Amino acid sequence: MHELSLIAGLFPILEEKAGEQGAKSVTFVRLRVGRLSGVVPELLETAFDAYKKGTFAEKASLEVVLVPLKVRCRACAKIMELEEPVFACDGCDGHDLEILEGRDIFLDRLEIEV
Repeated sequence: MHELSLIAGLFPILEEKAGEQGAKSVTFVRLRVGRLSGVVPELLETAFDAYKKGTFAEKASLEVVLVPLKVRCRACAKIMELEEPVFACDGCDGHDLEILEGRDIFLDRLEIEV
């Protein structure tokens, strides 16, 4: 499960950011997860719940926001969001698309208790 390794990599970042503010604990985390990131949001939530036990984020809740796939057609320059990874421009039927968003995972929000 690569979601667990992602969560394990997230915790040092949470600890660093919380420490910069003198926080006692982390209470909320929001992640933005791209459709093409290869992450299953439900598995990410399960991994978070398992990993946080006994840590400074034990009482934290996790919100996962799914980011749609955003592409630009290199032929006609149209920018569109795709619900399914069907790589064809709905403006010109071109197949030369540049991916603008939807592959990354971002820490979008962190709430702490001081």
